[in-house]
Amino acid sequence: MISLLYAMDRNRVIGYQSDLPWRLPNDLKFFKQMTTGNTIIMGRKTFASMNGPLPNRENVIVTNDESFQAGDCPILHSVEEIVKWNEKDPDTELFVIGGGEIFRQVLPYADRMYMTYIDETFPGDTFFPAYNEKDWKLTKKIQGEKNDRNPYDYYFLQYDRVGRNS
Repeated sequence: MISLLYAMDRNRVIGYQSDLPWRLPNDLKFFKQMTTGNTIIMGRKTFASMNGPLPNRENVIVTNDESFQAGDCPILHSVEEIVKWNEKDPDTELFVIGGGEIFRQVLPYADRMYMTYIDETFPGDTFFPAYNEKDWKLTKKIQGEKNDRNPYDYYFLQYDRVGRNS
């Protein structure tokens, strides 16, 4: 199963200057909980912004650069290769974690989206792509705890693609 995992603001902002434009520790905790022990797939720029692979996960990088290497991390060069990776074991959840261009290319193949919706606006230069809401059904909505460390109203949302068995 191909799942997209991301946080965005009211304007679909997901990044600014190769970083998150907000500080929301509970979202990072959710990200870690969802991805630890699993495969994460990301673009080269997202990988570069993390200063190396995330521990306790299989880190897969997608890039057009045929000569790109990242230690022991598998390298893919197209969305088609992601789809083939998924076909090896379709019951295993693959988490696509960004950036914007990878989300745009993988969205038609995604079965599930995990969105942290932050009810705020932030400066941004990277956006989650528009999608047809009729293709998706909200299957889970949990309001995040707002406190001194997590100062925004936010929600953990799960969307499943309509018409696909997930």
